[in-house]
Amino acid sequence: MITATTLITVPLIAGIVILIVPFAQRLAGYLALLIALGMVGAVVGFIYRFQPMAGYQFGDDAEWIPQLGIRWSVGLDGVGLAMTAVTALVVACALGYGLWAGRDRTHATFGLILITEAFLFLVFAARDLFVFYVGFEGMLIPLLVLLAVWGGEDRRRATVQVVAYTAFGTLLMLVAILWLGLTAPGGPDFSMAAAVGRGNDLVFWAFALAFAIKSPLFPLHGWVLPAYRQSSPEVAAVLSGVASKAGGFAFLAVLVPLFPEQSARYAWLFIALGLIGFLWGALLAFRQPDGRGVIAYSSIAQMSFVVLGIFLLNAQGSTGATFQMVNHALVSAALFLLAGWLETQAGSGDFRKLGGLARSRPVLATVALVLGMAALAVPGSSVFASEFLILLAAFADAWWLGAIASVGIVFAAMYMLRWISAVLHEREGDLVGQLRPPDLRSGALLAILPLALALIALSVAPAQLTERVDPSSQMMVAGAYGEKEAR
Repeated sequence: MITATTLITVPLIAGIVILIVPFAQRLAGYLALLIALGMVGAVVGFIYRFQPMAGYQFGDDAEWIPQLGIRWSVGLDGVGLAMTAVTALVVACALGYGLWAGRDRTHATFGLILITEAFLFLVFAARDLFVFYVGFEGMLIPLLVLLAVWGGEDRRRATVQVVAYTAFGTLLMLVAILWLGLTAPGGPDFSMAAAVGRGNDLVFWAFALAFAIKSPLFPLHGWVLPAYRQSSPEVAAVLSGVASKAGGFAFLAVLVPLFPEQSARYAWLFIALGLIGFLWGALLAFRQPDGRGVIAYSSIAQMSFVVLGIFLLNAQGSTGATFQMVNHALVSAALFLLAGWLETQAGSGDFRKLGGLARSRPVLATVALVLGMAALAVPGSSVFASEFLILLAAFADAWWLGAIASVGIVFAAMYMLRWISAVLHEREGDLVGQLRPPDLRSGALLAILPLALALIALSVAPAQLTERVDPSSQMMVAGAYGEKEAR
């Protein structure tokens, strides 16, 4: 039977094989895509078999490093399953786009993306702190190689910035994990269950800093714009769509359950940073001159909104935050792939050189409007449902908190309307007039379309996600909610 271990090891082994075996370019791409589609199929099977009230499922638990009390302990609850599912879909679409784009040294590029997927699955399934660290740190290594080797002209500077930010945070977290595991009562024990309630403030902040950088949360977001601008579109889709969600997931599934007292005590600070990041990121997104800039700063805004939802420490906020992470993964990945297609066909992502692309390009106009309307959170969309849950949680906590968060929703509408107008409407840009880019067709369309269809499916039946997520997300914040109510 397929378990979480299978889901982790198959793309890892396949990625290593594709990376080191000199397959023909197209063959390597097709093999990687086939593996990624197989992961999508496996996750669909998990979703079908999943029992929301049964806790962690599809798991494995075995000794790994017995001398240190480290176990290979993995399993998926509702939140982990939701993040695993969206990761599988985003990675498959990113590989499909890369296959269409015809990247240099395809076997290396696609092998590294599959390895990234494996480590992301490990993050979402880990039940042992050391295993979690391996996934959390491991996913960054192939992404850094992809950025440093296949990125844009300023890729080295962007890579250095990513390393400078993330290495510091994860090093502190490693020290905290070692302290928790090696000082456990009864001998070394790195299980998450054994760490609940044992950490002090220093340990809490070591975890929180690593998660805030990865999310990214204001003001620890300086690596985001260079990395997203310099990455190839498929790498940017993985980085923004799912890698950044590891930070948000870790806040909800690791930090809050393990440190309920500190989470309740410092919730006000994370709520404040979430509000600031939400408003500030949305305003900067509105001011960006290009599509990638808009998507990058909108990602900061939306992940800040997710952190706000998590640290409201109630059921609506935690479920809404999970739903919002899934929605944003789909929207941002699709927008980065679409931005990459525009750069390829129109020669630039600069709004001044675009414009008027809706004329005689019905497929492009339709896909762009679907994605734009989803990001706008129009009533009836899945993004509207997730944002509404977080707003309900904010108003339940304090009316003024909900009112400020509502302003951020308006700002988000501003930058997406500007993006739609700059790409599809206004006057025809110089490059558009010269190059006459075609309509969105063939491989690029097939890579973007599943993400748009997933957004439509979640808009039609959001309960299919929330019913599976709600019991798990409530359990994650239950301890901190109790601490909050006791204050």
